[in-house]
Amino acid sequence: MKSYHKIPITVFLSFIVLLVPAQIRLPQLISDGMVLQRETPAKIRGWASPGETIRLNFKNTDYQTSADATGQWEIQLPPQKAGGPYTIQINTTEIKNILFGDVWLCSGQSNMETPVSRVMTLFGKEIENYSNPNIHYVKIPLTYNFHEPQDDVSPCSWVELNPETAADFSAVAYFFAKELYEKTGVPIGLINSSVGGSPAEAWISEEALKPFPALLNDMRLCQSDEFVAEMLRLGSLPGSRWYTILNEQDKGLNETIKWYSPQYDDRSWPSADLFDNRWGKAESHPINGVFWFRKTIEVPQAYENQPAMLYMGRIVDADSIFVNGKCVGTTGYQYPPRNYPVPANILKAGNNQITVRLVSQAGFPEFVSGKPYQLVFPDLKISLEGEWKYNTGALMPPIPGGGITFQYKPAGLYNAMIAPLKNHALKGIIWYQGESNTDRYYEYYDLMATLISDWRNLWEENLPFIGVQLANFMKPALLQQQSNWAELRDVQRKLYQTVPNTGMAVAIDIGEWNDIHPLNKKEVGKRLALQARSLAYGEKMGCDGPVYQSSITDGNRVILSFKAGTDDLLPVDELKGFAVAGSDGIFKPAQASIDGKRVIVRSDEIAQPVKVRYAWADNPEGANLYNRAGLPASPFQTDLP
Repeated sequence: MKSYHKIPITVFLSFIVLLVPAQIRLPQLISDGMVLQRETPAKIRGWASPGETIRLNFKNTDYQTSADATGQWEIQLPPQKAGGPYTIQINTTEIKNILFGDVWLCSGQSNMETPVSRVMTLFGKEIENYSNPNIHYVKIPLTYNFHEPQDDVSPCSWVELNPETAADFSAVAYFFAKELYEKTGVPIGLINSSVGGSPAEAWISEEALKPFPALLNDMRLCQSDEFVAEMLRLGSLPGSRWYTILNEQDKGLNETIKWYSPQYDDRSWPSADLFDNRWGKAESHPINGVFWFRKTIEVPQAYENQPAMLYMGRIVDADSIFVNGKCVGTTGYQYPPRNYPVPANILKAGNNQITVRLVSQAGFPEFVSGKPYQLVFPDLKISLEGEWKYNTGALMPPIPGGGITFQYKPAGLYNAMIAPLKNHALKGIIWYQGESNTDRYYEYYDLMATLISDWRNLWEENLPFIGVQLANFMKPALLQQQSNWAELRDVQRKLYQTVPNTGMAVAIDIGEWNDIHPLNKKEVGKRLALQARSLAYGEKMGCDGPVYQSSITDGNRVILSFKAGTDDLLPVDELKGFAVAGSDGIFKPAQASIDGKRVIVRSDEIAQPVKVRYAWADNPEGANLYNRAGLPASPFQTDLP
């Protein structure tokens, strides 16, 4: 008989490992389509088994290193000129479609996050006809960590700009990159690391938060994983239970014939104009629950079975919309525009039924006016404004509690979405944020100065940092005595005028009174690009509107001067938006006129002016101080000498 010797399993596995090369792991940003910063050393790094040999080939040149005892390795490529696409081979891994160009970090809250898909109603044709293989984009997924800075971000991929991918780009970043590329011809990489609703402190490191003890202790609360998990569990219960009861009690969902059915008889329902929101009040008090609206429209024979777009403006708070009994779209909160495609074979010739199920979670339900409400075919628009039938499905209390939104807590986003990017060299940073800090405008200067310094320390470079000042929003008024939005804008003005190597794009004239996410992101992108061309590319050009510099008094007149180079003021028939105050601090509307490069302000009600304000309101509609470059002045206030 033959004898067999058993091989120990550990020896067998070791033999297999020798035959199969260990797999390296690369950071998410080191992947197909990446853009590396030109004219600076490029760090190519990753992880492998300790001691493993890493071989990299780029442009027919070989580089080699070994993973250290912790499994980390790094190879530095020498500075490269703009160009590509290139391929890099790292052991058995091939990375394709690599560009060298200018990499911009795009961060902030929802106005930076707002995607191109939201602005198609304004810029659809332009976007649908534009491709650029030299603009690449990556969106960093939302995550947070309160323990320590992370080594890598969550899984994500670079994409090349074309009509198919454009919809998911940040709209601000899209137009910024497009403008920059058209002016410079240099490939652009966009890293979008932004989170809707995030306050500034969420983007600052634990170390940098030390001057803010309350914020630091807020972060320390979140360093208990058990606390976070329990609060998340508890926080989800009220909303879940609220919706369970709402749906159980909603007559529109529970009657034999559903209220969204074309067969439902709504003749007994009252009627109301779409924008007359008295149906959402009880003796002038807000009410919550679910409300149903039905409207019959007539579609011509030629459009039967044709696809269309249904625009239902903006709805407070949530909605589901049905066309002839088929749900065509649903949105869970108030801010996104309701732009729903109606597929083919739903619409018919003659009468068609449109039904809206509106859920009010926190009172004051409404259809926001000033937005499009229409059914649109390529060559026909059918208005949906006017009278609708309506009924109440169920009444509810406000959703209790609300829980903690942990992505808004201090340092969490920095650790998970900024720190892991530190090895990816940048050209600069664009930032659109502030709405979530308006109630604490008094600390915003210190927070943002800290954030800018913190990020520059992370990249070990004095990077250009360009912000967007808050746009006009809410009910128009040329003057408000108190406005947190105006206060924060003035803090932003001072910040970007005093922190070196920073710039600010003013957006006071391109907001919307009824939308915290205004659609004209193209002009925002262009104004950011102007700042970038001056700060990051050294172009000698006008990138600012009139920048207030100094003032003198002459009786009841105040003479305002502006920074040289921004003071080529644009004449207007009537200069609007100025106010002055005397020693009592009460501001009065003022008459203002342009005198060459100066503005002269006075009020017959104020004999001895002490302060001047310009465009001091949530939405200072009509304020019209511009220079000949076509750029608006920032809102400002000044104490007079």
